[in-house]
Amino acid sequence: MNRQQAGSNRNAPDIGHVVVLGAGAMGSLFGATLARGGLAVTLVDVRADHIDAVNAHGLKIQGYGGERTVRVRATDCTGELPVADIVLVQTKAMDTAAAVESIRRVFGPETVAVSFQNGLGNEEVIGGIVGSERVLAGLTAQGATRIGPGVVHNFGDLPTYVGEMEGGSSPRAERIARGFTAAGLPTHASADIRRDMWKKLLGNVGLSPTSAITNLTQTEIMSVPELREVVLAAVDEAAAVGAAEGVELDVDEARSVLLKLVEPSGGGTGHAKSSACVDILNRRRTEVDWINGSIVRLGARHGIPTPVNRTLVGAVKGLEKHFS
Repeated sequence: MNRQQAGSNRNAPDIGHVVVLGAGAMGSLFGATLARGGLAVTLVDVRADHIDAVNAHGLKIQGYGGERTVRVRATDCTGELPVADIVLVQTKAMDTAAAVESIRRVFGPETVAVSFQNGLGNEEVIGGIVGSERVLAGLTAQGATRIGPGVVHNFGDLPTYVGEMEGGSSPRAERIARGFTAAGLPTHASADIRRDMWKKLLGNVGLSPTSAITNLTQTEIMSVPELREVVLAAVDEAAAVGAAEGVELDVDEARSVLLKLVEPSGGGTGHAKSSACVDILNRRRTEVDWINGSIVRLGARHGIPTPVNRTLVGAVKGLEKHFS
């Protein structure tokens, strides 16, 4: 599969067809960035209005990095997709199984799936459908919101990581990282992606539900002493659970990662509301079961109390009850 002619980057390692499964805010941002950098990209989503707008007018990105419009192919018809080199899974966690099943036919002998999703357990779901040997884990600290059909607001430019779930470096992870970086999406190959995923999870358990409950941005949350205390307590619980899972996470390090996420200067995403907040505002189910809920479940398994995370899950579930 040839790269798109416009903007092709000859310095990038050979990466063929990239399918972005789930063209929400982050999927659209990733797909547009890679397409602008010269890779052959197809966005896949179930929202016809978004797909139609992208195909008719291009994908418009606002906010961090300036306003730009990127031409990228988009479809809601998975039956027309050719075999992919890389599938970026960027759906909501609750939609993972159905979405991956819908495009199983694009997986050829060498196709690799990379999960860029919130929470824990997505890689196992994907692996159960296409084979665990095909699955890499990914994470990003970037933030974006889809503000209308074909339009995404980008809040920052923090690094992205890919890696093997069992740990260690691999040629395919390094190839993807080099190719994505060359195409304009700074990406690192991680030798310990599981620990990196937990580091991001620590930020999510504190900020995601509190933003959903309060309708505040991350920076606004941390400016309220009482909310800051709740956020840090949720992070401390999650770090204790991570340690019981064999992932050593220093609490001070965890807090510093969280504070970096909310710093709006230098590419942070502090001015953004969490995706869970956006879901609540749009009367959609959130991913709280895969974020804070995973901490509660694993905590119970190890006999570690998680009262703050349990309360946050309950509060978000209460908000969801208004439209469920």
